[in-house]
Amino acid sequence: MSSKKYALISVYDKTGIREFASELSKKGYEIISTGGTSEFLKKAGLKITDIADITGFPEILNGRVKTLHPKIHGGILAMREDKDHEAQLGEHGINPIDIVVCNLYPFEEAVEAEAATEDEIIENIDIGGVTLIRAAAKNYKYVTVITQPEDYNAVLEEIKQNNATSLETRRKLARKGFSRTYQYDEAIEKWFRKILGEPELLDLHYEKVVSLRYGENPHQSSAFFKNPLNRDSNVVNAKVLQGKQMSFNNYVDADSALELVKEFERPTAAIIKHNNPCGVASADTIEEAFDFAYQADTISAFGGVVALNRPCTKEIAEYIIKNKIFFEIIICPKFENSSLELLKKKENLRLLETGPLKIDMLRRDIKKVAGGILIQTKDTYQITEKDLKVVTRARPTDEQIRAMIFATKVVKHVMSNAVVFAKFVPSKTGGAAVEVTTGIGSGQTSRVDSVVIAAHKAKDRHDENYIKDSVMSSDAFFPFPDAAIEAVKAGASAIVQPGGSIRDEEVIKEVDKLGVAMVFTGKRFFRH
Repeated sequence: MSSKKYALISVYDKTGIREFASELSKKGYEIISTGGTSEFLKKAGLKITDIADITGFPEILNGRVKTLHPKIHGGILAMREDKDHEAQLGEHGINPIDIVVCNLYPFEEAVEAEAATEDEIIENIDIGGVTLIRAAAKNYKYVTVITQPEDYNAVLEEIKQNNATSLETRRKLARKGFSRTYQYDEAIEKWFRKILGEPELLDLHYEKVVSLRYGENPHQSSAFFKNPLNRDSNVVNAKVLQGKQMSFNNYVDADSALELVKEFERPTAAIIKHNNPCGVASADTIEEAFDFAYQADTISAFGGVVALNRPCTKEIAEYIIKNKIFFEIIICPKFENSSLELLKKKENLRLLETGPLKIDMLRRDIKKVAGGILIQTKDTYQITEKDLKVVTRARPTDEQIRAMIFATKVVKHVMSNAVVFAKFVPSKTGGAAVEVTTGIGSGQTSRVDSVVIAAHKAKDRHDENYIKDSVMSSDAFFPFPDAAIEAVKAGASAIVQPGGSIRDEEVIKEVDKLGVAMVFTGKRFFRH
């Protein structure tokens, strides 16, 4: 049996592979590789042995068959301490392969692509890669299998220190390999069920991150699990830069806050308390957006969660410190170094950094009921001006239309029954007008009660004029005219709602009498 060390590299995701292969070469490994990976590494100046040179057989069927050969899988699966295996390797001129680096064709991404054809999706079902991973993982006593670029550095460090990986490391990497092929096959099976019109089989796989101190209340135990396949910018993948351990309620509120600010392109700040926004604002700068969001309801904001869709700046940190504001969490794409230095003075304040934000269009919502679960797609629909249908004699102004869209984006994130009052107010710094919530009513069994509460809080926190000339967005239709009447009485100058009630005409007539504009969106935004 050859004393030379061999590493087989065949990857679709080439992140970090050039550096990894280079270090293996320096440690004396001969690198064996397949078509695209081989070409990539050769361009980087590395000496690579092509698979065809090992097997004596070219890649065929447009790359469908590359590594499925005894000289490859014999080298991977041979037990090094078995004399019969050793003899057979020698008889057939097979060299043992010590490291297999493989990640798979992006089948999941192919399925998600709207324009992908069935043939394109089929071609993204990896055969050779899955077989390589399973073979190497099965023989973990002798073979190191790597399926994720994040493991490259740890493997290299062990090889540099000990000239080999440890059995424990190989065992852990084998588990990761089987986990990946299991998830991959599950995604393929799910796609086949979909195109065949068969019932979906739901298997949920969540990895425990940490046990929490308690659940919603101190007498409840709880733990935090994550979806190991999720790569989105969210509270799960955020880096905790500072602060106490996150609680059950912290995770819920931080998620609500972050998903809200993702709705907006303009710099936007939101403050969440008990899964509902206290204040939301969009402005030319994130500093001004934060100022207006906080000032919208300083009482409710106490102990809340702040979300920003821009980096947290020194000015925001100074604002918090100077005004001695108590927040539980700040979550945003990035913290400027100067802001971190200041916020360190609040040791218990949790700081979560997410990286660039984006909405996960394929996210699902899961709700538990006794004996089962309910699953729905995430409500990612975004209202635009094209959705608005004017149903009253009065027509909304351009500014009111923009305020309606802003308020409706917010109302999606308020517990039903929900109403949001919002308007444009002058910038304090001379920039464009600021969009800000002026009243939020949430979680009531009567929509009119939500309106009354929103108006009361606005006037209690500010004055009679604060809510005046706002637009009001409702998450669902008005079953009676009473909520619309109360909204106008409170100061609403225009109303946006889904429509669809059997009493729509009655509501429209009442709003016409009040002389304000009302538009229908045709989209309901319940959040339970």
